[in-house]
Amino acid sequence: MYFWYKIFTYLFYPLSKLYLFFRKLKNKEDSTRYIEKLSKINLSRGEGFLIWFHVASVGEAMSVLPLIEKFSKEEKIKKILITSITLSSGKILKKRYNNNTKILHQFLPLDIPIYTKKFLDHWKPNLSIFIDSEIWPNLILDTKRRKIPLILVNARITEKSFLRWKLVINFAKKIFGSFDLCIASNKESEKFLEILGAKNIKNHGNIKFSNLNNKIDKDLKNISINDRKIWCAASTHNTEEILCGKAHLKIKEKYNNILTIIIPRHIERAEKIVKELSELNLEVVLSSSIEKLNKRTDILLVNSYGESIKYYKISKCVFLGKSLIKTLTKDSGQNPIEAARLGCKIIHGPNIKNFTEIYEYLKNYKITKQISNVDELSLSVVEELQNNQEKKHEIGKIIENHGQNILNNVIIEVKKYI
Repeated sequence: MYFWYKIFTYLFYPLSKLYLFFRKLKNKEDSTRYIEKLSKINLSRGEGFLIWFHVASVGEAMSVLPLIEKFSKEEKIKKILITSITLSSGKILKKRYNNNTKILHQFLPLDIPIYTKKFLDHWKPNLSIFIDSEIWPNLILDTKRRKIPLILVNARITEKSFLRWKLVINFAKKIFGSFDLCIASNKESEKFLEILGAKNIKNHGNIKFSNLNNKIDKDLKNISINDRKIWCAASTHNTEEILCGKAHLKIKEKYNNILTIIIPRHIERAEKIVKELSELNLEVVLSSSIEKLNKRTDILLVNSYGESIKYYKISKCVFLGKSLIKTLTKDSGQNPIEAARLGCKIIHGPNIKNFTEIYEYLKNYKITKQISNVDELSLSVVEELQNNQEKKHEIGKIIENHGQNILNNVIIEVKKYI
């Protein structure tokens, strides 16, 4: 199977520049930095020990920041390279580490042998760490051939992806057997990794429970927000925004100063969502125009990526989407950790297949509540809005302690390779 995968990537090589160029025209790639995906590298490696972290997108990037910032303080480590794929992750990481000479970001090259060879020849990492479920066969096998230690951190293998890998089990064993260490994020992934050929597997829990202190954005120090009752609906999918709009109207019967913050999973749907909510006679303001927010605003619709944290910080409870809709695949639910570690009570629908173990842990501490319709959603929000601020602090403290233990254990494991 790997033979055919490698042949395919070689055949794609002549088209790769054109492929990325058209993606750039569609604003799916950075207009200048997209060439990094062709292994055109303008950054200097420098001397000394270099750790390379690879993440896919914003969620994975944010989850690994506590680990990155911990290792940035290690004297032996001279450089930390972070690679990512998505446009949004590139913007966030570039902005965060723009003035940091020790931590660098670039986009991961396409998984074509010519590009992966140039990438590894330039950076010569002393340790490579892949996050979550980021598997690029050519890159991984070339890294292994160079005898560079490979670690998979917070490994998450869903049932859906496991069944796909199982169809090419020998190929899977070649890939997952290349990792020197796999740190699973849950028991299910630990079991799947073993079947797929991973050798050295540890399970300390999901690193997304760990946290970085983040200050509230200056834009949110706005009297129109601070004087209001606030709840948030995050990672919402089609039809769930309408349900949240209807819930808002019911909550407003109890709290006239309610503000509902909606963070859709796909922000390109923002215009459509505004139209749907306006048909419910709701006044909607986009986060990109937050200066227009006033006491009459019903819904603040977030239309940019990577901003969930600052809205979770001012919300007492969060409804997490993709849980009240039925999907055609086995995937359902969204990860509740980020909202929980910021002290929010989690409200969700019955469809949470992807994160069952996490929800079970949170349920033990009464941090989650399952609902099945608009009436239950609105009643649950009203109930949480009645709780004092101390409740939010208690939830945050539980998750903080749990997350710190996980982070410490992961650090101990990784340090063995430094």
